[in-house]
Amino acid sequence: MDVKSAFLNGIISKEVYVSQPPGFENELLSSYVFKLNKALYGLKQAPRAWYEKLSSFLTSNNFIRGKIDNTLFRKEIKDDFIIVQIYVDDMIFGATNENLCQEFSKLMQDEFEMNMMGELKFFLGLQIVQSKEGIKIHQTKYTKELLQKFKKEDAKPMKTPMHPSTTLGLDEESPDVDSTMYRGMVGSLLYLTASRPDIMFSVYVCARFQVRPKEVHLQAVKRILRYLKGTPNLGISFYRSQKFSLLGYCDADYAGDKWERKGTSGGCHFLGCCLVSWTSKRQSTIALSTCEAEYYNRCSSNSFPSPAHAISK
Repeated sequence: MDVKSAFLNGIISKEVYVSQPPGFENELLSSYVFKLNKALYGLKQAPRAWYEKLSSFLTSNNFIRGKIDNTLFRKEIKDDFIIVQIYVDDMIFGATNENLCQEFSKLMQDEFEMNMMGELKFFLGLQIVQSKEGIKIHQTKYTKELLQKFKKEDAKPMKTPMHPSTTLGLDEESPDVDSTMYRGMVGSLLYLTASRPDIMFSVYVCARFQVRPKEVHLQAVKRILRYLKGTPNLGISFYRSQKFSLLGYCDADYAGDKWERKGTSGGCHFLGCCLVSWTSKRQSTIALSTCEAEYYNRCSSNSFPSPAHAISK
């Protein structure tokens, strides 16, 4: 759903004054200014005012705001529930019962001037395919645009994003490369990890060398692009399931970074049979043993908030 003129619905709690706009000047009161009663586009207070207006409306209709994600709202009715996610002036929602979706749509349209966009198929670069079996999220369109942007649409595909024996570091002998181009490639790949956990480790390793990238680092990034060339349609599938248990896995290496002697932590969380969160990150401390590296990873994995926590909270 898209809210028309969303920011104009917000009520400003503080005093804000603006100069007289062109075409509406009062010659007799030329030194006067206008006091705003409601928000306008362009004001720093407008997004916050709109959020408070919408949030108070939803909570007054028995929706519960998430404690971890304040833009996520849920409402339970007996054995069914509906979830609403807010993004500026757009909203996406889903429910276990189709009647709840219809009731929510009518509730919002009665209060605000809105456009119903229909079934969710594309949102923030993510392509969503819904079926009776479940939901698949992928970024095929973005992947193809990425390959075209960096002129890799005709490259030879690779079967893996990184060779198992590859060890990247501060290679002073390798020639320098354009840091702006390198950062652009890494940044584009980081956005792709939203639906591609298979490239997360490789991308984050390459992201460590954005300050002064070398040719060897650029070749590693190009290999990831060549891997994407052969797997543009991969994504994440969420299948229907009666299980709602949260299960997490984690692992770590010891002193995998031979320059700083730091390990890398990795982990993932499953909600039932569906993967809902994943992470790969270099540890901030230097472990003195494999046991210490694993212990650090276990602590960081347990404290990592997953989308399942955001919904349940």
